Amino acid sequence: NLVLAGTAFPAEEAAWNALSRELDAWAAARRQATLWWRDDDAHRPLPALDRLMSLSTAMQAPLALAVIPAWLVPGLPEAIGRHPCVCVFQHGWAHVNHAKAAGEKGACEVGLHRGRDAILEDLRAGREVLDKAFAERFLAVMTPPWNRIEVGLFADLAAMGYQGVSAFDARTSRHAAAGLAANNCHCDPVDWKAGAVFRGTERTLAQMMAHLAARREGRAVGTEATGLLTHHLDMDEATWAFTERLVELIARHPAARWVDARELFVP
Repeated sequence: NLVLAGTAFPAEEAAWNALSRELDAWAAARRQATLWWRDDDAHRPLPALDRLMSLSTAMQAPLALAVIPAWLVPGLPEAIGRHPCVCVFQHGWAHVNHAKAAGEKGACEVGLHRGRDAILEDLRAGREVLDKAFAERFLAVMTPPWNRIEVGLFADLAAMGYQGVSAFDARTSRHAAAGLAANNCHCDPVDWKAGAVFRGTERTLAQMMAHLAARREGRAVGTEATGLLTHHLDMDEATWAFTERLVELIARHPAARWVDARELFVP
């Protein structure tokens, strides 16, 4: 995705125009497209994280920051406290892949191969850490590392007082379990299989537009806000440029709105 003299290739601009047309279609239907923003793997104050939160503040685009409890470094609560649009989710416990030790494919920390009691003990400890560190900024929403979690744990999370769960891809219902709200992300600008580089404008916006169009046309749950997923630790400059443009476009389009996670995760 080379940019020359500040002008993107025509294919990239065509993708941005397609997103604007999709939002225009929402306006024509007298509807407003709701979108939300989640960023994973936070644990310490960093220039990249401050850049992300500053973008959130400048564009009034609420940001849900998924924090790894076991890695939490002093100073992060104060850094977040300077940005009123930022809230905190729980990102598992220690972001450890236990599936590999169990001989299973795919990275997963919150999987039943460990045993239910061990998982819930870790999650309970992590929740206590975040609740103490972030107080009212913390929402009891579980964001599993690698976006993988056993559905058999949803009832346990609800019983423990969690108010929501968030992973990746379109949900099938408003609740993961009774009393446990669900809202996933649908658009990730990082291509992990290619080495954590920018996925590209066309491919990334295609993810977002697919979910928006499916909602608008009744092919997906219309009440699930379309989610942008970022990872401030792994964003190259191309990913930053894309994210900044996307956040501003949504913030300024009359038929779109960035939604605060507090609106989405109501049991």
